[in-house]
Amino acid sequence: MDGRVLAIVERGYRGALEKQFFDELYLATELHRQLGGLDILLRGSAVSYAVDAGPVPALRIGGRTVDTLTDPRKGLRVLLDLGVRVWVEEPDIAALGSPRPLIQGVALTRPGEIAEQWGDYRLVFFL
Repeated sequence: MDGRVLAIVERGYRGALEKQFFDELYLATELHRQLGGLDILLRGSAVSYAVDAGPVPALRIGGRTVDTLTDPRKGLRVLLDLGVRVWVEEPDIAALGSPRPLIQGVALTRPGEIAEQWGDYRLVFFL
């Protein structure tokens, strides 16, 4: 895999005000740059990141509107533009039941298919 590393993301994070400027996909951008190449496997609830949906809506709290929440779809698109390969496990995206397509550039994989390739990676970790 050309010395690349594999990051596995299993839990989708709903977001919080404290996390609005840094999330695991922002970290993945830095890891891709610093480690010389990154691939990402989305599993579990994190597969929702790959669904081609609209932007994250603003949050209204009392008289205040918060529109700086992280958008995992935007973060995923940035990673794809940087050459990060992204896979989604088929059963997890099917369990989500979304009629929307995946973001262009995200590939489906059967369960265990990427695990069969772990030995080809320089490093495999959960993000």
